[in-house]
Amino acid sequence: MKKIFLFTIFPQFFDCFKNTGIVSRAIKRGIVSIETINIRDFATDKHKTVDDVVYGGGPGMLLKPEPIFRAYDYLVSKGHKPYILITEPWGRKFDQDFARELSEKDEILIICGRYEGIDERVKKIVNEEVSIGDFILSGGEPAALVILDAVIRLIPGVVGDRESLKVDSFSDGLLGYPNYTRPANFRGLEVPSILTSGNHKLIESWRRWESLKRTYYKRKDLLEKVNLSEDDLMMLKAIKKNISFEEFLELKKKWKKNKKEKK
Repeated sequence: MKKIFLFTIFPQFFDCFKNTGIVSRAIKRGIVSIETINIRDFATDKHKTVDDVVYGGGPGMLLKPEPIFRAYDYLVSKGHKPYILITEPWGRKFDQDFARELSEKDEILIICGRYEGIDERVKKIVNEEVSIGDFILSGGEPAALVILDAVIRLIPGVVGDRESLKVDSFSDGLLGYPNYTRPANFRGLEVPSILTSGNHKLIESWRRWESLKRTYYKRKDLLEKVNLSEDDLMMLKAIKKNISFEEFLELKKKWKKNKKEKK
């Protein structure tokens, strides 16, 4: 069982997440466990204080180190050795590769910041700082939800059809291809005839074409990070010339024919 721990001052924030969809089923089937730990429970004063003013002056409050370290010591005393993340705007950018790495960890702990952040000394127990993007949130809880959702679905047994994971955007470094379902004609908008042709080899080729096309027009930067096959490069060359898929198929036949003649 994969074990996930969350240090937060708002444990109720995660209740809906834990009781919905594939995450709920994964918990019930014993594939993953999610434990929210309220760091207020580890504050020793009568007011359960977890924040204080910033040394040197400045606006806002900062989460104190003592409750967080006590919560961490509690986990360690129970025999846990989680891989510890903290949500920070300057952290490592969270992406699909990062999600895969985390899905292979046996135990993960995410420390959710609030207010102006967390006392820097907490970083002594942190393995990695992580950011989900260049924008401001009210706290680390929404970021933690994004991370958990991406990671949990990659854990074996959580998603019923493992093949569906392979066609998701970013699974192979490219954006996903467009999908359609019934009816075949809706308000004059028709499903591409290739998808109803029954020619699975052609469908696979069309989907690759559309994936490359979508990536080229929407996230061109991703193409620099992907190992493209010879066929991919041929497709991309045609896409850049604004050639249609049908035209590409005809050109491909000619290219292959010329290649054979040269041999």
